[in-house]
Parts: sequence; C-alpha cells; structure tokens
Amino acid sequence: MKKYLTKSGNSWVMTFTKTLLELLELNPEEDQVEIEVEGKILKISKAQKDVEQ
Repeated sequence: MKKYLTKSGNSWVMTFTKTLLELLELNPEEDQVEIEVEGKILKISKAQKDVEQ
C-alpha cells in the first residue's frame, strides 16, 4: 500500500483509512501505536495495552 504524507503545521501526517484501522483492529480514540524504524523501514503496529496492577 502506498500513501502520501500531508502537511499539518510544522509536521507531516499519514492518514489511516477505515479499512486499515479495521485490519489492525485499531480504535484511534482508545488505542496507541508502536513505531519502529529499521534502516529505512517504518513499522507501525498496535501497541499492547499496559496491564494495571
């Protein structure tokens, strides 16, 4: 999948389509994402929720 970045103030953003959110089982109002950089590869995954004790 190819996506364009969009200018937002001094930053650049990538939008997630509803389909992509569903594939990741990601609720943008509740979940966080984990971002990793390996060389020139950007990996974005759903972050594990912290376990409360």
